[in-house]
Amino acid sequence: MIGVLDYGMGNVRSVLNALEHLGAEAELVDSPAKAAGSERLSLPGVGAFAEGMRRLDEVGFTEALPGLTGNGRPLLGICLGMQLLADASSEHGDHDGLGLIAGRVERIEPGERLRIPHVGWNNLTIERTSDLLGGLPEEPTFYFVHSYEFRTASPEARVATTDYGVPLSAVVESGSVVGVQFHPEKSQADGLRLLANFLEFG
Repeated sequence: MIGVLDYGMGNVRSVLNALEHLGAEAELVDSPAKAAGSERLSLPGVGAFAEGMRRLDEVGFTEALPGLTGNGRPLLGICLGMQLLADASSEHGDHDGLGLIAGRVERIEPGERLRIPHVGWNNLTIERTSDLLGGLPEEPTFYFVHSYEFRTASPEARVATTDYGVPLSAVVESGSVVGVQFHPEKSQADGLRLLANFLEFG
């Protein structure tokens, strides 16, 4: 059973549909009590960091997620959901995150020729081995939409990058907690493979 956290931010239904397409037993969970019954969790998200944290807090996930993942239960953050795993973000002020993977979320600074937000298909450069990326091509391709990047405190937490004038964190990992900056549910074969890997992750 995989629980997709439903806190009012983003395309939870698209993630749920992709997981069900893979044959997974998946459901939307909107409370820590429901999440506790899931073997693994996904935290999707689209929007601003502060609003995401506010909504997680409203339904009790901010306090509960460290405990839910502390026993090794896998958690996959997607897009904003990946950024919320960080310690903090500077998006529209300084805001605390979940603190599940050490680092900060800062605005992308790609240089003058590239527009923000970063939108479109980009290849990954894989920096270290992870079960989440097993069976993927050497440079898999995924769909991105974001204006901020996760700058990990430790290089070991950064599994893969994508190039947008500068290398941006695309996959981060610490123990059973992983995050992807792109949208696997919108990334065709490579995205489905990654989600299938998460169903066996941990």
